[in-house]
Amino acid sequence: MSRSNRCALLAMLSVALAACATSALDLAPVRPDRPWVPATTEGGEIVPGKAPSATAAGADYTLPANAALGKVPAPPGIDPDHAHSLAELIDLAQSNNLLTRTAWNTAREAALAAGIARSAYLPNLTASVVGGHQSLHNNSSAPAVNVNDTDGVVSALALQWLLFDFGERTAVLHAAQQASVISNIGFNAAHQQVIYAVSLAYYTERAARARVETAARSLENAQRVQVAAEERYAHGVGTVVEVAQARQATAQAQLLKVQADGVAQDAYLALISAMGISPLTRLRIADLPEHKLPNPDSDSIEHIVADALGRRPDVLAAYAAQQASQENVRAARAEFLPKLFLSATGTYNTGHLNLSAIPPIGQQFPGTFNVTGNQFGSTIFLGITVPVYDGGLRAAVLEQARAKADNASLALTHTREEAVRQVVVAENGLRTSLSAYSASTSLRLAAETTFEAALAAYRHGVGSITDATVADSELLQAKNASTDAYSAALSAAATLALAVGALGSAPP
Repeated sequence: MSRSNRCALLAMLSVALAACATSALDLAPVRPDRPWVPATTEGGEIVPGKAPSATAAGADYTLPANAALGKVPAPPGIDPDHAHSLAELIDLAQSNNLLTRTAWNTAREAALAAGIARSAYLPNLTASVVGGHQSLHNNSSAPAVNVNDTDGVVSALALQWLLFDFGERTAVLHAAQQASVISNIGFNAAHQQVIYAVSLAYYTERAARARVETAARSLENAQRVQVAAEERYAHGVGTVVEVAQARQATAQAQLLKVQADGVAQDAYLALISAMGISPLTRLRIADLPEHKLPNPDSDSIEHIVADALGRRPDVLAAYAAQQASQENVRAARAEFLPKLFLSATGTYNTGHLNLSAIPPIGQQFPGTFNVTGNQFGSTIFLGITVPVYDGGLRAAVLEQARAKADNASLALTHTREEAVRQVVVAENGLRTSLSAYSASTSLRLAAETTFEAALAAYRHGVGSITDATVADSELLQAKNASTDAYSAALSAAATLALAVGALGSAPP
């Protein structure tokens, strides 16, 4: 082929290859103002490829439904007639919440990383088999052309073993083990967070459900006032205005009842979401036990903080991270020191292949060297490698490790300080919530007495309907305040338990 023909063929080949790359634009939308119509399977799954047809001008931007993804996950098998306590709800959450499963997989991954680091102590054994054909053409100025073709197969077994490295592998292993500790701490912390989230959602749902009951009783009270107003009007004592006011109060109570039902349903869905189960799940929730809350704990805040600093998952994880960073510094420092190694190779050669080494293609380790031309061959080396110069690479790695170790120490200090702040805030919140609950209880009892007295006075003609309706409204507010204060106190207790790292199971 002439030189001009070769150039033309090369140019045509280049154009063809360029066209192959730009042809991928068919996968993108044709125009910026037209929807993308994807290629799909019979089940609606979107697959790579050109759209089956041109996009019509009236097409919209909705995507095809994938039948496989459209299947709603079945809710867990739950007895719909059983009233689940907080402990049972938490148990369901720990079994079904994706956060706990993810944390478990992360812990297993870190444990396997430690196992990988431990395997560095063991020798590496590689087996290789190479078969090939060699052809040598000696095209000299002489009229004869010598051709030498050979075939053969080489089998080799190579051993590589690092015997001593001044503690580098030990430091790497210890760092990996500390990383496993961090992941394990995170696993327990994930369960604590699930317990905390479910507990708060449970308290909120029960408070919302109590508000529904309070709204229902308030509606009954409004109806009682309305009946009294209508009876007074029927006996010629009351007025039309009083009856209208009573009916207005009843309608207002009905509206509040509907709104309370909506809030309770939202709180139920929030509880189901915190548990990590299907929102289509229907289960009964056990009532929140009503009992007198204790007075604030007399333990000093210093004692609570000290317990938190030694127990909180984030503090423990930060400490383990600091220990791991120190091990990384030791590993980087060991890179400056010699290493003692053992290398051995055994080969078996059939044929007449002329090889000096077996290539390392597809292998994890370097190729096998010292292949002899004999049928059998073996080599054993015991040597020391001493790093001399690498352009400052090891020094830079060491400085990086030291900087990370310093940051780990600073992170531990910051985590401890943040833990102290959170504990103090949580402890203050609990004390405030307990005091608020005590005050709200007194308010509720007083509001109940006021309403009954106002209603009785109105029935006997010595009180006004305004006093009765206002007393009913204030009684509703007082009961809601007491309910919210009770739920807030329990939530504050759970928050303090989480802050000190003691929320390991369902709150009592």
